[in-house]
Amino acid sequence: MGNEPAHTVTRYDQELDRLRGLVARMGGLVERQTARAIAAVVDQDEDAALEPPELDVEVDALEREAESLAIRILALRAPMAVDLRVIIAVLKITGDFERIGDYASSIARRALKVEPLDGALSFGALRNMARLVQENLHRAIEAMVNNDSECAMQVWGSDTAIDELYTAMFRELVTYMMEDPRKISPCIHLLFVAKNLERIGDHATNIAERVYYAVTGEMLPALRPRGGAAKKPG
Repeated sequence: MGNEPAHTVTRYDQELDRLRGLVARMGGLVERQTARAIAAVVDQDEDAALEPPELDVEVDALEREAESLAIRILALRAPMAVDLRVIIAVLKITGDFERIGDYASSIARRALKVEPLDGALSFGALRNMARLVQENLHRAIEAMVNNDSECAMQVWGSDTAIDELYTAMFRELVTYMMEDPRKISPCIHLLFVAKNLERIGDHATNIAERVYYAVTGEMLPALRPRGGAAKKPG
């Protein structure tokens, strides 16, 4: 764009800044949705359970606005190099954020049906998993806002712990259900919540991968660690 008039370059920069701002706002909203959904479950907070579905409307509207602007920039500005990678990453990240919001809303809707279980497994295991998911999501958003490829790489490598916690919870909850049919209903609700948290963690890792590519121009490996196995990016 070196031969473009100054005012055209300025408008282009303004559009990119606006696009980054829209995606950052989406990130802030889905992070709040996730935090409130978790509070709804582990604290049995009825007010917290109402907020994630209410925020979905705003998240979806921001996704549409960001995608529309990104497509406009691609069509009219013909960006290259770093700018092109950023716009492509944004188009994918908005989809990740939208899905995170959906998972958080699903958790919130089921939150008040979840009951603590007697015995070794209670909300403690879920709290640990939720904490790791929130930390990864927060760091993925920070990496995006700060164009931090090192932070993105750290998030990418941290998903294994979440997967291992989910696998442990799954096995123990299945054992509870086999031993005592009266625990089937609460166990199913807990499994649903844990699975949605695991998926939020996956999307946080996806965001980290997109950020890493946008900043460095390099793709992370096609398979990432998953509790001793490998996991394809989403």
